[in-house]
Amino acid sequence: MSFLDAIILSIVEGLTEFLPVSSTGHMIIVSSLLGIAQQPFTKTFTVVIQLGAILSVVVLYWKRFFKSIRFYLTLLVAFLPAAVGGLLFGDIIDLLLERVDVVGFALVAGGIFFLFVDKMFKATEENGRDDVSYPSALKIGLFQLLALVPGVSRSASTIIGGLFQKLDKKTAAEFSFLLAVPTMLAATVYKLYGFLKDGNRFVDDEIIILLLGNVTAFIVALLAIRTFITFLTRHGFRVFGWYRIVIGLVILALYYARVGLTVL
Repeated sequence: MSFLDAIILSIVEGLTEFLPVSSTGHMIIVSSLLGIAQQPFTKTFTVVIQLGAILSVVVLYWKRFFKSIRFYLTLLVAFLPAAVGGLLFGDIIDLLLERVDVVGFALVAGGIFFLFVDKMFKATEENGRDDVSYPSALKIGLFQLLALVPGVSRSASTIIGGLFQKLDKKTAAEFSFLLAVPTMLAATVYKLYGFLKDGNRFVDDEIIILLLGNVTAFIVALLAIRTFITFLTRHGFRVFGWYRIVIGLVILALYYARVGLTVL
């Protein structure tokens, strides 16, 4: 992986991690187009740079992390389903991560759903709650399990889960961001452990590339989070729905035409 490859992937990560468009799906696609998807380091890199994105959440919402013990318990309750699901279905998830066509279908399906989300939750937006109870946190965590399928989007599944729990859009989005901290931290640690356990080692400039990737993802994610919150509360999900559909169809067309995108 070159430094330019690292910067490109990190910008994609920072832009898409907190948007309902699937950062994992975009990373799989971009790394395939760059011709580096099959490298063991690439798969580790795309997970580890999530640390940079995590730090952007901590910086923007740092006061929440000193608010109360209940805050951490709520995040823990929401995090547990994905933690258990990741451990139980890790091998299946790894196989799905190698399927560009799965990403395409998931993007299209989610996009179609997004076209109707704003109408479905119109009443929730007008009278939505701004607090997350333990039962609501658990249900949002169960929604996060959907994101184990690449292309679904972790932020999309958790935000929609929050809306189903009658949270307003702003609260649902912010809780999704906060839930990303333990979820992505656990995924990063697990991926690094697996990388080293398999006998791989960081060579040449790979440590520097990882640092560069995290810094880039951090800066871009800071801008993306602020912009997304404002856009979502004003315009809703419809634009993201059309984006997912278009990107998904393009991916499937390229995949089945065997142009640039293949099974990794």
